Amino acid sequence: MALRSGAAAIACIAREKATPFLFSKSPRFHHFPSHSLQRFTSHLNHQTGFKNQIRAIQEATANPLNPKKEYEQKKEQSPAENWKIKMLYDGDCPLCMREVNMLQERNQQYGSIKFVDISSDEYSPEENQGLDYRTVMGRIHAILSDGTVVTDVEAFRRLYEQVGLGWVYAVTKYEPIATIADAVYGFWAKYRLQVTGRPPLEEVLEARRKKKVEVCGDNNACKM
Repeated sequence: MALRSGAAAIACIAREKATPFLFSKSPRFHHFPSHSLQRFTSHLNHQTGFKNQIRAIQEATANPLNPKKEYEQKKEQSPAENWKIKMLYDGDCPLCMREVNMLQERNQQYGSIKFVDISSDEYSPEENQGLDYRTVMGRIHAILSDGTVVTDVEAFRRLYEQVGLGWVYAVTKYEPIATIADAVYGFWAKYRLQVTGRPPLEEVLEARRKKKVEVCGDNNACKM
């Protein structure tokens, strides 16, 4: 009987040392029922998990994901130096821009097209095989990485091939489809300014010339 009482006393002391908080002599915890202890421990774990969830939400909202910003960053990081074809496009043409936007979206995956807006004040013919604004406004032009200039439907075919859509213009490689397609495109190119509600090319050129004069003044180094 004495041995049993001694063993029980030793076990009690061991538990008190292992968990001094729950088994202290404080009146609050001296007679803490086992089932209440389980509920209390579960409550603590629940509260800890809940606080961790709140902390995770706060960290996520501190740096929210901005899809638009992410898309712009990817766009800026596209390997323009490794382009295989350069597209010269009229950024002031609303119908043209629909196609350009589609190609730019596709090009995010391939990175093989470099886009050059000829309507920009920074457009330089010297950097684009000597193609001036008037020439490029007449019809679509594209420049291959080896310097070869392609126009009309062939330009579209080469561009589409670079973004995995070569099948769209594949049939235009063959006669008489090639000739017919170029004729149809030539008609569109001739009247696209009127169709899109813009003034004739001569008026567009004059407006650009006046803008250059206003910006450059008498500076002879300013390119016209």
